[in-house]
Amino acid sequence: MSQTEFEIQRVGAQGDGLARGPDGPLFASYVLPGERVLGHADNDRLVVEAVIAPSPDRTAPACAHFGRCGGCLLQHWAPAPYLAWKREMVADALAREGLETEIRPVVDAHGAGRRRVIFHARQYGAKTVVGFAERRSHAMVAIDACPVLAPGLDAALPAARAVAQALAPLKKPLDLQVVATDTGLDMDVRGSGPLPPSLLGEVAGLAERFDLARLTRHGELVLQRIPPRLTMGQAEVELPAAAFLQATAEGERVLAEAVLAATEGARRVADLFAGAGTFALRLAARARVLAVESHAGALAALLKAARATSGLKGVEGEARDLFRRPLMAAELAAFDAVVIDPPRQGAQAQAWELARAKLPRLVYVSCNVATFARDARILTDGGWRLLHVTPVDQFRYSPHVELVAVLAR
Repeated sequence: MSQTEFEIQRVGAQGDGLARGPDGPLFASYVLPGERVLGHADNDRLVVEAVIAPSPDRTAPACAHFGRCGGCLLQHWAPAPYLAWKREMVADALAREGLETEIRPVVDAHGAGRRRVIFHARQYGAKTVVGFAERRSHAMVAIDACPVLAPGLDAALPAARAVAQALAPLKKPLDLQVVATDTGLDMDVRGSGPLPPSLLGEVAGLAERFDLARLTRHGELVLQRIPPRLTMGQAEVELPAAAFLQATAEGERVLAEAVLAATEGARRVADLFAGAGTFALRLAARARVLAVESHAGALAALLKAARATSGLKGVEGEARDLFRRPLMAAELAAFDAVVIDPPRQGAQAQAWELARAKLPRLVYVSCNVATFARDARILTDGGWRLLHVTPVDQFRYSPHVELVAVLAR
């Protein structure tokens, strides 16, 4: 197949480089803006055979698996232009909705690394492979280490490999989520189906061997040696199984500090999509808080931690699906400030009610710039002013970017 020279114009929102092809844009992995490459088109993909003029921003990747493992896409990009690109993604998303505001520099919140990970385990004949999927493929890459993980997860890979090998007779694809907590590793096994008694004892023995705090299967308890706990503000939270957490401890700290700064002086705060208390338990040190969360286990953990912590102003909880039953404008009027941290799909229904609500301050924490911009358009059309946005990068080497937006009436 004949090769053609292409110039990479930019890096798109999914981390691929974009080049102009004869029939439209072509997407290429592991390239950088300004590079000239040799390759050929395959539908809308550019298959790169060689980089003939590398960018001065190209750098050596941190991992030997880079280029095969689909977990990281941008290890080859120097930090400064990489972070500038993440800020541009926020700016582009806002511009598409016609929004203008101050966009602050990106905060690098990688810290010590990611404290939660999901390993995939697959059986190939008699061989158990544990690792991550290849980019754009279901094929597996067996890994021996991952440089983006926090030291607290050092034992996670060998523990996951041992559990997957023990469950190999089931011949099922497994996902193993491991979270580093203050009291040890918390592992949840998914995809196995019910564990037969003959395997329960072996798996429980592995939990002892690898010093796991807890082992669950699809959230159901298999073994708990010690409750897995994390400190949030002044409180100590006993995590529910397979709990959602911010990816890095530094990311949680950065987001929480931004929320606290933006709600300074508020005496009554609603924390929507409160999870296990990332913001609510910190806010409660100086304000009365209503924590609203649909996950019963997360809300129960939050409230239990609040009751056990002295000096808090008071935390109430409400189990509520904010997609189906958003807090109405009249309910929101009781608060001095609202903090909202929805999942990737954003919170369109809740944004409509916030647009109508008569309260002075709103902090929107988002993990998806596109859905945030959509919701922010609703809010600004309802009279809110978007004061500033701070991008936060706690998923290093990925196209994922988070943000904290502060709005006022």
